Amino acid sequence: MDETPTWRPGALTGNSELCFSFGVISDIQYADLEDGYNFWGSRRRYYRHSLHLLQSAVNEWNKEDSQLEFVLQLGDIIDGFNAQHKTSESALRRVMNKFKKLRAPIHHTWGNHELYNFTRDYLTQSELNSKSLEDQIFLGSAARGQNSPGDTAEEHYYAYHFSPVPKFRFILLDAYDLSILGRDKSTQKYQDSLKLLKEKNPNENLNSPTGLAEPQFVEFNGGFSQAQLDWFNEVLTFSDTNQEKVVVVGHIPVHPGSTESVCLAWNYKDVLSVIHSHQCVVCFLAGHLHDGGYYLDSHGVHHLTLEGIVETPPQSQAFGTIYVYDDKLVLKGRGRILDKVMYYTKH
Repeated sequence: MDETPTWRPGALTGNSELCFSFGVISDIQYADLEDGYNFWGSRRRYYRHSLHLLQSAVNEWNKEDSQLEFVLQLGDIIDGFNAQHKTSESALRRVMNKFKKLRAPIHHTWGNHELYNFTRDYLTQSELNSKSLEDQIFLGSAARGQNSPGDTAEEHYYAYHFSPVPKFRFILLDAYDLSILGRDKSTQKYQDSLKLLKEKNPNENLNSPTGLAEPQFVEFNGGFSQAQLDWFNEVLTFSDTNQEKVVVVGHIPVHPGSTESVCLAWNYKDVLSVIHSHQCVVCFLAGHLHDGGYYLDSHGVHHLTLEGIVETPPQSQAFGTIYVYDDKLVLKGRGRILDKVMYYTKH
């Protein structure tokens, strides 16, 4: 393990007062398998050891001086290889047993590997649906559309928001709302997603970005429906009105500066358009790109992409704690994740 130096929340804070803290971890991709490699064969993946790194992260979080309000699990909790070996449920059970030792609630986002292993109906009924932790506030017609009578979970998107303390709100988005992964082929969203993907990607292998003008249009990415974007806009309008600061969470990055072009959400420009039409968003947290990334965009939004556990060597780590202040977010990273201070630039 990397040596973790003694560190206190006040070390990088100046005169600010700590509001609360939360944990972040992404792309655990556990499988009870020997090490393998990524899609391109260029990066080693430590499938079995990822469970040990998760246990270490939980132990560290439980020992922190200031109690975490919650942990964000940014998706790809188990690897898609589990589906081939028919070990999806047992792998998920092992990972969740580690998380159950955490003394803080966990908010889960869904990535492509959740959808390689399970249908959306299954995920909706599983422990990976943390929507019970959402805030219940009236947002209008777009919010009501999430629960229209007669709709099935196959057509819904998995998104919600919550406020851990006054004046701060977190919004979890469904980056695979538009996707051919995990949806029944008879659903309209599957048909629409397949049509869009094939229009943008003529390759026989839909996971290949070869020759694409828009490399993000591959099967392992996804996008956001207009219904979800409308809902997102209504939540941000509420936060603007109430002078809240907002952190947005999704598995796939939405800014080209924070990731490689092949790991962007399909319609990332639409998401950025919604974000940039509001004053409240201070940060977008994502996973998916295992090398991680960071970018401060022209509207003052910090785009932080977390390094993935699955490609982290056994002697290192890849998780963090974010300390929230009135004027900034302070990331204390472990191992591959570096410390970072992210000031709010909007007033």
